[in-house]
Amino acid sequence: MKILVLGGVRSGKSRHAESLARAGSGRVTVIATATALDEEMERRIAGHRAARPAEWSVVEEPLYLATALAAVAVEGTTVIVDCLTLWLTNLMCQADASLLDAEIEALLALLPRLPGRIVMVANEVGLGVMPVNALARRFGDVAGTLHQQLAGLCDSAVLMVAGLPLALKGVERC
Repeated sequence: MKILVLGGVRSGKSRHAESLARAGSGRVTVIATATALDEEMERRIAGHRAARPAEWSVVEEPLYLATALAAVAVEGTTVIVDCLTLWLTNLMCQADASLLDAEIEALLALLPRLPGRIVMVANEVGLGVMPVNALARRFGDVAGTLHQQLAGLCDSAVLMVAGLPLALKGVERC
């Protein structure tokens, strides 16, 4: 089962993904894509670490998500990817501009073949005002396109608003 959890900042996305993992059976691995570039981000990462059960495995991978997923996804386990938005940001900040397209293609090609349950968390950035600069507009375009592609590949999709999950696709099976 593949599940996409979308929502705004502090909408409850990670908490919902973690609750889905807790409700399942088997081992849980979190692939964390964040990088701590400042003290505020360090605090956010520390908060996520503190909220996770100690027995969950964590893989920190800011760029090569498909490779990390292929290494940890096995039948009977849950893998949480938290979060796709930071992953895209990391890729867009690389000197090699071709890495973004290559890694997105790798993820989209691999996802349907992955065993186990995969729960992907992403910020829905397309609900706000139109960004004023080209980079921000490009990011919104890339994220929105990726979300559409992933929603098409996933069994279930949820939009989190104020901590509440709104069913978009197949949520009754989560």
